[in-house]
Amino acid sequence: MSPDSVPPLFDSLVNLRIDYARELNPQQHAAVTAVPGPALVIAGAGAGKTRTLIYRVAFLLEQGIPADRILLLTFTNKAAQEMMRRVADLFGGDIPALWGGTFHSIGNRILRRHADLLGYERDFTILDREDARDLIAACVDEAGIDKPTDFPKADVLADIFSLAVNTERSITQILEAQYRFFSVHAPQIESVGRRYAERKRAGGVLDFDDLLVLWRKLLREHAEVGEQYQRRFQFILVDEYQDTNKLQSDLIDLLAARHHNVMVVGDDSQSIYSWRGANFQNILQFPKRYPEARIYKIETNYRSTPEILSLANAAIAANVRQFGKQLTTDRRSGVKPVLVPCLDANQQAVFVARRALELREGGIPLSDMAVLYRSHFHALELQLELTRRNIPFGITSGIRFFEQAHIKDVAAYLRLVCNPCDELAFKRLTKLLPGIGGKRADKLWTVFDAQRATRSGEPKSTSGIAAALQACASRVPKGAVSAWAQFAATISQLEEDSVRGNPSKMISLVFEAVYEDYLRDHYTNYRSRQEDLEQLAASAWKFSSTEEFLTQLALLTNLDAEDDRPVSTTSEQLRLSTIHQAKGLEFPVVFIIMLCDGLFPSARSMKSSEDEEEERRLFYVAITRAKNELYLSYPLMRFAQRQGGDAKQLPSRFLNEIPAELREEWHLGLINPYG
Repeated sequence: MSPDSVPPLFDSLVNLRIDYARELNPQQHAAVTAVPGPALVIAGAGAGKTRTLIYRVAFLLEQGIPADRILLLTFTNKAAQEMMRRVADLFGGDIPALWGGTFHSIGNRILRRHADLLGYERDFTILDREDARDLIAACVDEAGIDKPTDFPKADVLADIFSLAVNTERSITQILEAQYRFFSVHAPQIESVGRRYAERKRAGGVLDFDDLLVLWRKLLREHAEVGEQYQRRFQFILVDEYQDTNKLQSDLIDLLAARHHNVMVVGDDSQSIYSWRGANFQNILQFPKRYPEARIYKIETNYRSTPEILSLANAAIAANVRQFGKQLTTDRRSGVKPVLVPCLDANQQAVFVARRALELREGGIPLSDMAVLYRSHFHALELQLELTRRNIPFGITSGIRFFEQAHIKDVAAYLRLVCNPCDELAFKRLTKLLPGIGGKRADKLWTVFDAQRATRSGEPKSTSGIAAALQACASRVPKGAVSAWAQFAATISQLEEDSVRGNPSKMISLVFEAVYEDYLRDHYTNYRSRQEDLEQLAASAWKFSSTEEFLTQLALLTNLDAEDDRPVSTTSEQLRLSTIHQAKGLEFPVVFIIMLCDGLFPSARSMKSSEDEEEERRLFYVAITRAKNELYLSYPLMRFAQRQGGDAKQLPSRFLNEIPAELREEWHLGLINPYG
């Protein structure tokens, strides 16, 4: 078969080994056996998207399309391996000629063949995240930038540069949209970006983004190569198309320019990653870019009960920008989803804990339950309650709230003020300052401990900590002198009687004085970490002393370094997860908590209709994780630090969009939290 030839429109299925009509439902069957040409497959949650894709591959192979003429693009290695395995299972063996993998792996494969056309060796090196960060740090040093304390660190710069590439916006535009506090440094940051690109080129190395950028450049600027792959890939299949960015969309369109046999599969109602560069317009505008495209909808959900699906359909209905769909199921009727208004976050935590135990006693293991939330800090009170009741739980990220680095950093300030003999707290804080590593921190501790003992005369006196710090200033590296002075000044403020006994005030003071700038400089997700600390300060109000607060914190905190320990899949434990991290998962029982305006949807998203629609899609994703039982809860009151007390909460606007007849409502009344 020549590279150009395509079998006739699929009008003869004589040689089929698979009975597609039996294996697939009518909607899946229509998509799998679609005639050549562009196709958009809107596959609803739990509707068998992966099954549709692998049977489409099988169908093409059975029609005589050579395996090496099919390209299957996915987003993760895990998804690619799973699809390739399942295709192999259908045919009883591997199909090595089939081109399947992530965008980056396919880009690497093609560039290895043609990199010389772009001025690179074919054995180029790919930088991992750490390599890229180190090279960016070297570029900052080489540029001779007189770095102020608020200049972004290499990790943050790496994310800024990556977002600019994947969204095709300038660095200045990225800064204005998402990192406005760094905008004052835009010229220097752009200079570092140019230097980084030059250093990569000179060293013949590529980062992950370059694999896509150069792949597109190759197809655009070298017509013979572009034509070669347009001829080769007679059929292109794309998974999770709603998550593609502009760069990935361009690659698909370039490859499909000759045959137009591109089938993209996704769910516009599950597009929730704009913050990392995904372009929602790709899936919405596909029919306009391919006017001849056929649209197939797969709406039979195999996961959830009819009651849960009715609520999901109602939850997404208010979105204007979407392909209309109505999820249905052939599962038997189940219980209605339950709405649970709670007095406050503590009562909400008690409800979830109690209900989880009740369900467990009824025969549902904890591992079949999940608590989902918009942001990590929403689960603070719940983690406290689960710990108090000895209910085992795991966090999808692997990091419990009180184990996170930024929580432990701020707590270290309080620990040092309460106990100036706390060597670990002292060293943790000093190593946050520029140019101070482990050995220097050891030396500074020796000096500080001697100064403190001399000045106080009492081994554990809390007086004179700031003075002892000031006396160490001459031993501090030159680059840390200013930061050390601020460190000492902050400790001095924390020592004041009006502040020291109030852990909430202390946390707020640390954040405003020093730690807000540190978060912005060191973390790309600084906003969520800021929210964590605001919630920590709010939670600290209920403690009568800083010592009591630190004692409770110590009981809840694992002192191991922050890492990515996976949630155990063998032990029985309740799963806690942000909704973003739960996408693609399913659970028999799901709790969605903190459904208040300003929390879910988030306050920032309520400023534009586009952002609010994405939040509604996120709510839809959360609902459709549930198989059998769904609980929606929110607190009527919540402590607001800025108001200095409890503030009334409005139920999420998303709840108001759900007809009352689609849910039950439970009124808890006053729950004894120690019952």
